[in-house]
Amino acid sequence: MANKSESAGKPEAGPTPRGDTRGAIVDALLTLAAEQRFEDITISAICGAANVSLADFRDAFPSKGAVLAGFSRRLDRAVLEHGGDRNLDEGAKERLFDVLMRRLDAMTPYREGLREITQYLRRDPLAALAVNQVMVNSMRFMLEAAGIAHEGAAGAIKLQGLVLAWGRIVDVWLTDDEPGLARTMAELDRVLTRGEKSVATLERLDDFAAPLRALTRAAFETRQRAADGFRRRARGGGREPEADRY
Repeated sequence: MANKSESAGKPEAGPTPRGDTRGAIVDALLTLAAEQRFEDITISAICGAANVSLADFRDAFPSKGAVLAGFSRRLDRAVLEHGGDRNLDEGAKERLFDVLMRRLDAMTPYREGLREITQYLRRDPLAALAVNQVMVNSMRFMLEAAGIAHEGAAGAIKLQGLVLAWGRIVDVWLTDDEPGLARTMAELDRVLTRGEKSVATLERLDDFAAPLRALTRAAFETRQRAADGFRRRARGGGREPEADRY
């Protein structure tokens, strides 16, 4: 990419531990992404920057895109290592705010590389779709770290909504040069406040629909028992029921 300094995006958190092939590959990709278009980065170039063989890369990751998933897991771990620090006396929004700010802190050494990767995902919808699933998995653990429920149909909607909100937060963070990330924190607060209201509505709808789901399940189970009884009686009478002839 144009107008990038030679050292832009290189990790500031110290060298990758010796023997950590996966970590070295992740660092290499993020460094190269700070210097050129993501599409132009070859696996061989990543191997050269990471000082690993092509065989080592193949053992560690199945593809270049999979390295991004590895980076996401690195961020997950950085956040989850402090998972026991949550204050359950705080509200859910405040706890999630702290968790997501820790994730941004972990992303800071790789900011320039992430700037290019974000642009790449806008250029490649299929890659964006794959990364979306990676982010759903990551956000599941972010909610867990914040002590927020994420199971069932309502949880799936909550997770996808958080992934979309996270994308907007990262967009602001990438251009936020204010001391203390004032713009990012304001956007994060705004997004989580709006999300909190949406979740409350979703949970009320889920509670309302619960009896309907129970009735549907009971009707299905009754029908299934009747069908099973019909099959047993038909077999006992020496003939196959119509449904079993195909």
